[in-house]
Amino acid sequence: MSPHPGIDTDAIKDKAKKDLLDLLEGVRGKKNLVIEQSLAGPIGLFAKFSTLQDYGVDKVFFLENDNLDTSQKNIVFLASGEKANNCVAIAAQIKRLQQASSIEHEVSVIWVPRRTLVCNKILEEAGVLGDISVEALPLHFLPLDQDVLTLAYDDPFADLYLRKDPTSIFLAAQALMPIQHRYGLFPRIIGKGDNARRLMELLLRMRSEAAADENAATSKRGMMPSASIESLIIIDREVDMVTPLLTQLTYEGLIDEMFGIKNNQAEIDTSIVGQAPGQQPKAQNSAPQQQGLKRKIQLDSSDKLYDQLRDANFAIVGPLLNKVARRLAGEYESRHGAKSTSELREFVNKLPGYQAEQQSLKTHTNLTEEALKYTQTDTFNRVLEVQQNLVSGSDPSSQHDTIEELMARDQPLTTILRLLCLESTISGGLRPKDLDNFKRHILHAYGYQHLLTLHNLEKMGLLVARTAANPFYIPVGGGGASESNITNYNTLRKSLRLIVDEVNEQDPNDIAYVYSGYAPLSVRLVQAIIQKQELLSIIRGPSSDTQSSTPSAASGWQGFEDVLKSVKGETFNKIQKGDDAAVKARHMLMGSGKVKTVVAMFMGGITRTEIAALRFVGKQLEGRKRLLICTTGVIGGREVVGAAVEKGDFGKG
Repeated sequence: MSPHPGIDTDAIKDKAKKDLLDLLEGVRGKKNLVIEQSLAGPIGLFAKFSTLQDYGVDKVFFLENDNLDTSQKNIVFLASGEKANNCVAIAAQIKRLQQASSIEHEVSVIWVPRRTLVCNKILEEAGVLGDISVEALPLHFLPLDQDVLTLAYDDPFADLYLRKDPTSIFLAAQALMPIQHRYGLFPRIIGKGDNARRLMELLLRMRSEAAADENAATSKRGMMPSASIESLIIIDREVDMVTPLLTQLTYEGLIDEMFGIKNNQAEIDTSIVGQAPGQQPKAQNSAPQQQGLKRKIQLDSSDKLYDQLRDANFAIVGPLLNKVARRLAGEYESRHGAKSTSELREFVNKLPGYQAEQQSLKTHTNLTEEALKYTQTDTFNRVLEVQQNLVSGSDPSSQHDTIEELMARDQPLTTILRLLCLESTISGGLRPKDLDNFKRHILHAYGYQHLLTLHNLEKMGLLVARTAANPFYIPVGGGGASESNITNYNTLRKSLRLIVDEVNEQDPNDIAYVYSGYAPLSVRLVQAIIQKQELLSIIRGPSSDTQSSTPSAASGWQGFEDVLKSVKGETFNKIQKGDDAAVKARHMLMGSGKVKTVVAMFMGGITRTEIAALRFVGKQLEGRKRLLICTTGVIGGREVVGAAVEKGDFGKG
């Protein structure tokens, strides 16, 4: 994937790397690094261990393992400043180090992304604050790819919707502000959802604070509307909880469902993908021992084959791999046709590339075979059938027998909860009688500790009883900015054409291909802003006159105001203005023909299939607009339901 024009994501990565290495360089000599486990992955996106070694890092320890040794005088702790338990753990390890070691250690603590008052207080009460050096590493957005930025923040979904902790909103605002400082203000901030509105208000407040601060580094250019960015679209995850509960059907999404992808890496058993190149078993009898070994597979656009496969519907991945295999075989056989030494030399020069591609092909063929076994199981197909029936508007009660049968087969609790939460979200809750019945079954089958799980799901609004306030199939109307307290999928299914019966997965013409017939509501809302004519054509049919109903120059939510009344949360469309004369002069200098960037920010998380759908939209806009995807984190059904699941077990000590 080529670098993202307009907003330089590589510059964001380079700055994060420079900031970290500068802090490490500030601690002279060899040092041991103690890092929070959840930060190791994000740090690994821009700094390899070999780079850290060049800056004096001798050994790396995980904070959670509590196994720091005294081999080096200098100790550097790197942890999130948002978690009080990190402060407690660091304080305890520093005190133990001071008591057990004969060496006088020099300890530095680097908080990510900021130093907090709570952490200062805990370290002070522990009596170690005066003995250490404290710094902050302002690590906000990190590029997962050239077109995707994510916060370096652990578990934003659970924090925002279960614990009701608004920290991720503040961190998202802090991450977006440097983009405004460098490229200019977002000329228009559009969004849907209560948390999205909070983010917008926080951005406006930070802008006014920066303008009021006489010593601020913000230049006059930075306080003017950007000439390279068209708008910022903010979507609150809460407006569309259905999409993350569905099984992801793109190649990347399916790998995430099966193995989990974190920070562009998946840990996969070597019995599936084989050993890493150059690491073969020493003896044949060691094969059984390899069964439990895991291998980390890098999954990003640096792998050209994966870049072609990742956003494709899994149904067409097999034929795509076949095509690549035939091409590689043909190119490799071409060496026999080399008649001159120059042709042979050219082939030899290309050989490392062929070998790398051959290795990638082997890895993805093995992964595809494993995914094929997974998708051909009876359980997978029964779950998928229930999901598709629910989103297409079938009577939910007709799916209850299948859900109960899956429970009787002892399927994982998360699988059952995803289906129940899906029904509840689509239908505005389950009938009280049905909900009580399922709760009883869950407690009997999976344990009484899941009383807490069911309470957490209710707290997040994912599994609730249907009430008179949330009647099934009745749209919730009203005026003003906050039109609805639930998202009414039964209305939106038609008004935004969320279900597409005929999907061409081979050559898709609509985002619905990512779920084999279901178009993610969240991405439809983005289309309602940046693809008005195309979306109206999909909804009303290509023969309808969309131009007369919605002007081509329509902006914001114009043309979809009535639809938004059926979507949960507040609606907003804020224009940011600067000095009129300066703005006109700038536009004259920059020219009007420049392709602008649209930034789509997803609060609470985004799924890999939604990223695929947004990339599809971006390709359709090529030459007119560019799309940059930002999010607080990448999630799936596992993370949504897993946030609520109680990990403890009653009755066990």
